[in-house]
Amino acid sequence: MAEREIGVGVIGYGLGGRVFHAPFVNAVQGLRLAAIMQRTGDDAAKAYPATRIARSVEELLSDNSIELVVVSTPNETHFALAKQALEAGKHVVIDKPFAATSVEALELGELAKSKGLLVIPFHNRRWDGDFLTVKKLLAEQAVGRLVTFESHFDRFRSIPRENTWKEAGNPANGMLFDLGPHLVDQVLALFGAPDAITASVRSDRDQTAVEDAFDITLHYPAANGKGLLAHCRTSYLACDNAPRFLLHGTRGSFRKHGLDPQEPALVAGAKVPTQGSQEVWLQEDKSAWGTLTVAPNPADPATLITRQVKTERCDYRSFYANVRDAILGTSPLAVTPEDGFRVIRLLELARESSTQGRTLKVQF
Repeated sequence: MAEREIGVGVIGYGLGGRVFHAPFVNAVQGLRLAAIMQRTGDDAAKAYPATRIARSVEELLSDNSIELVVVSTPNETHFALAKQALEAGKHVVIDKPFAATSVEALELGELAKSKGLLVIPFHNRRWDGDFLTVKKLLAEQAVGRLVTFESHFDRFRSIPRENTWKEAGNPANGMLFDLGPHLVDQVLALFGAPDAITASVRSDRDQTAVEDAFDITLHYPAANGKGLLAHCRTSYLACDNAPRFLLHGTRGSFRKHGLDPQEPALVAGAKVPTQGSQEVWLQEDKSAWGTLTVAPNPADPATLITRQVKTERCDYRSFYANVRDAILGTSPLAVTPEDGFRVIRLLELARESSTQGRTLKVQF
């Protein structure tokens, strides 16, 4: 149990606040969902009748019982709102993207440090079950020396949605800054900083105001000259989705289809149980598990063994449990402002690489 309760205020009650933040804050022991800022409507009040509903940022920030503020608003507002919350003396979690530019990301990190506060990128997909499975397999060297790593997050929406900020022509919007932070952060979490980047960032749909597809390759050289290529790919024109993860190594391959089940479960109305209770949060169905195919004898490459690999348990509550512990000083941050800065800088370099049509060295 936490040594004291931390009041949390969530700014925004769209998809992010409703699905990814409020349910998990509410389920983590030691955190109290003290307030939700929803400018209009009563959805938040109906979902959380014991939680105060604020109608402005200023109203929420004036609550002295709130130590931690979650920013879950349109991308272009993240920097200004996070800065406002830090200046009000609050720790801050920022939904992806951490900021619209790497300069803004650096400024937020420096401001938080100067005030003795935490500013934390919401890179929650480090707690996706499929990613945790990949992490486990790599630790076990299940595919031998990894040669290529592919991470896809595909969707099909050939006609842009109307009346949504996500389709508005702003550099902070579009797939590069929507799904790119998740894919790039996962690669950085697994392999660290790359040596170089090659990217194609595009608008593939017939009509669109945003970047709706990208292919990013991060280059990882090795001392023996045999490096690793990590590919991050997204498209809005993927009617038949590619594998979520595809790994090839000197001993075999791992393939995993489908997305982590937490988001669709919550959209469908699932309730997140209190962490530490006897009720078990989601476990992916066996039909969605990935497959590991290996050659037990490299001298006999035609003889292969394929088996299903149970997906590790997913749990976004672990992100907020770590935030709680970091605020209390009992654990280091799992996702740091430096992580947020590096992700945004790589996304900027991806745009530059695409525009220039060449591979760029990565320097942070």
